[in-house]
Amino acid sequence: MATLTNFMFKPFISLSTNPTLHFHRSFLPFQASQYSQQTQLKASHNFRFITKATAASGAKKTLSDERVQKVHSIEEFDEALRAAKNKLVVVEYASRDSEESSNIYPFMVNLSRSCNDVEFILVMGDESEKTRELCEREKIDKVPHFSFYKSMEKIHEEEGIGPDQLVGDVLYYGDSHSAVEQLHSREDVEKLIEGHKIDQKLIVLDVGLKHCGPCVKVYPTVIKLSRQMADTVVFARMNGDENDSCMQFLRDMEVVEVPTFLFIRDGQIRGRYVGSGKGELIGEILRYQGVRVTY
Repeated sequence: MATLTNFMFKPFISLSTNPTLHFHRSFLPFQASQYSQQTQLKASHNFRFITKATAASGAKKTLSDERVQKVHSIEEFDEALRAAKNKLVVVEYASRDSEESSNIYPFMVNLSRSCNDVEFILVMGDESEKTRELCEREKIDKVPHFSFYKSMEKIHEEEGIGPDQLVGDVLYYGDSHSAVEQLHSREDVEKLIEGHKIDQKLIVLDVGLKHCGPCVKVYPTVIKLSRQMADTVVFARMNGDENDSCMQFLRDMEVVEVPTFLFIRDGQIRGRYVGSGKGELIGEILRYQGVRVTY
């Protein structure tokens, strides 16, 4: 079996004694507060929502949203999370008088129709005292607000996002059926490499972190490429902060910025690309496939 310690590659950057992972500077997460306006919406009993504008515009409300579960209390909410087990659960916290909530909701409905392995929940925070209590418990004071849960644990949350970001988040945190191999340990990486020594396919390993905006941004492209290049390229993903084995793998590979894409062939790391640029990523993949690319 191949061992990663014997791989030959040139390090992208030297590690310090106490390495720290960084987001690639050119691809910092979107700062919604720079592009949106905020207005306050008063609910009863001194509970206040702050309505945050999103990039959604011109959206038409769909007629059927049967796959989006509406919950009206803490008890219903907790039961819905328990019933979902290890599925991804996407929760939109909204308010009745929020135009931004109304704009983004149809996109969530459309997602619910295409993502059958993801559960979707809607909480109208100003609907009743019980829903206000739920929002207070979950520390929600701005709408629309999206929270993502797995196994009853909150794994991610976003405010003031548009449709593209919502789709990216659902794909990134809920992917379980695409052609992208999900790796959870160093042993998984070694097994993947060993399995493709004979066919000599190029392996593109997407290394990121759970709460990395640029990693989420580029992941829909990774999924799309994994379908288009299935005959010649194997795509895989690892989140370094998933467990100690994954984090040690990042250190061993001298990954200090995310997302980092490692290009592996014949048991050797041939190169890497750091960033979330779609065109640059495609160009690098083609280059390591032997296609001449001119920038």
